[in-house]
Amino acid sequence: MGKFVVKTGKDGQFRFNLKAGNGQIILTSEGYTTKPACQNGISSVKTNSQDDSRYERKTSTNGKPYFNLRAGNGQVIGNSELYESAAAMENGIESVKKNAPDAEVTEE
Repeated sequence: MGKFVVKTGKDGQFRFNLKAGNGQIILTSEGYTTKPACQNGISSVKTNSQDDSRYERKTSTNGKPYFNLRAGNGQVIGNSELYESAAAMENGIESVKKNAPDAEVTEE
């Protein structure tokens, strides 16, 4: 089962990673100034992760595919790592869809 891990960065901002059951990070958030805002971001991922149209499939400057997950208002709420292939990116999206809805929230 997946889990959201909340961390406080050196800059004092709160971020979360969504990890798959195997511990691999499958989605990373932007920085939030408060913990409640970070928790709202997690709730937004849980809600929006099930809607395929919320996934923005992109290609980095070095040609590697990745994706952003956007909220209903268009704001990016999480982004993926860079993948070696489009198929691997699609597997990453499926992993977010599978893991996000029921993921527990922990802190590091």
